[in-house]
Amino acid sequence: MSATQAFSARVRECTDQLAVTGVAALGMLYDLTAQRLVRFAVTVSYHQHDAEDAVQAVLARLATSPQQLKDVGCPWAYLLRMVRNEVIAIHRRQKRCTAAGDLSDLITRCPIDEAEREESHRAVWAALRSLPVDQAEVVVLKIWEEMTFAQIGEILELSLNTVASRYQYGIAKLTSRLTKQPTRVRHG
Repeated sequence: MSATQAFSARVRECTDQLAVTGVAALGMLYDLTAQRLVRFAVTVSYHQHDAEDAVQAVLARLATSPQQLKDVGCPWAYLLRMVRNEVIAIHRRQKRCTAAGDLSDLITRCPIDEAEREESHRAVWAALRSLPVDQAEVVVLKIWEEMTFAQIGEILELSLNTVASRYQYGIAKLTSRLTKQPTRVRHG
């Protein structure tokens, strides 16, 4: 079983428990998914606070209706879709597009030292932020959530070809932007 499948199975266990015990099990689901949901929401919203608000709104909705995920085929994909839709709703209400703040948890692979890690975070976040949202969300789901194009297509309600082309264009743009970064000279 892959890490993605194992994670999805753990989400399923939490949502099954939520359906049985109600709000008491919401903490388990939150602990398991919140960081990843916020990371994805930031990709869509480009704003940390909006992302956190969207995740909180979705989890609050689940608190009032814990049975909501009971009969869903893939609760993790459904949660991602719920968060994406909530971010879009927040943007509609705000009628503004904001730039994201810090997304230091986006990269889980750490360079050798803290300064280099921070520099890499900023470079990747700047490059990711420069992508169109439709490409950025596919890249995040593919790379950091390790989803297949079919799973991404289901979440975003897009065809497999559309998802694959958005990923291809997004990765090409990211590669181009990140390779144009000035080369640092290391001393000692």
